[in-house]
Amino acid sequence: MDPKSSSPRKPVRTAIFPVAGLGTRFLPATKATPKELLPVLDRPLIQFAIDEARAAGIERMIFVSHPSKSAIERYVREDEELDEALRAKGKDALADNLSDNALSDGEADVRFVMQHEPLGLGHAVLCAAEDVLDGPVAVILPDDLILGEPGCLSEMIAAYESGANGHMVATMQVADDAVKSYGILSVTGRDGQVLMADGMVEKPDPVDAPSRQAVVGRYVLDGSIFEELKTQEPGAGGEIQLTDAIARGAERVGLCGFRFSGTRFDCGSKEGMLAAILAYAGEKPEYQQVLGNSADTLLAAE
Repeated sequence: MDPKSSSPRKPVRTAIFPVAGLGTRFLPATKATPKELLPVLDRPLIQFAIDEARAAGIERMIFVSHPSKSAIERYVREDEELDEALRAKGKDALADNLSDNALSDGEADVRFVMQHEPLGLGHAVLCAAEDVLDGPVAVILPDDLILGEPGCLSEMIAAYESGANGHMVATMQVADDAVKSYGILSVTGRDGQVLMADGMVEKPDPVDAPSRQAVVGRYVLDGSIFEELKTQEPGAGGEIQLTDAIARGAERVGLCGFRFSGTRFDCGSKEGMLAAILAYAGEKPEYQQVLGNSADTLLAAE
């Protein structure tokens, strides 16, 4: 590991969930239903993110939302009225399932803050600054679904608390023509799943990209990220880019990537959502006949 990592690290206690986006790529479905509540088969995207944070031992979950997306808070928190109505109808198993999914007051400290304008991911993270606990923070983008055990965030936190660099970003190898859609890590070395790096470039042209290691929606960030974001100038797309702020602090606090073991699906796109649904259904025996029938139908149509 890098020399900057020699001292013991404070635990990662806070996770930030940026959920204020309008989900325009899924209109008209997202006209009334937030993108984060769209189901992967029978499970909303946000639930995967919550469960990943739970498994990683997160104490405080901060949802950076928008006033038009109140349905997210209703979903996240316990609904005693609904619970009572279901139990009165004898639907205890369903009530138990909803209770298990919801975040209770005794389980985790849940906060909602608002991002009123779409000023970028960096701005969304900055909106949570007043509510984070001391120490490093995690950021989870719910529409980046990563399936696998252990969860991506659990893997990252274990590596981070073992002494990885001050900012850690989840990365995956992408094709040459895809680098212009991602923040790209400038890799200087490797230690197992950890990639040492000296910077990042947001959405470069393929000829200028320092590697093919693309940053995806999981971060474990040194608490100094908020000071960087306060003075961060707008970058690509005229937005305050989180990757730009991470890159600015890299020399001072350190930077590394993490090659997670799970499979990532870009559920911000229709193609990625469909792929996620098929993969998730493929893990469940009760859907094998349906998937088999669909495959037979496609083969017959060729």
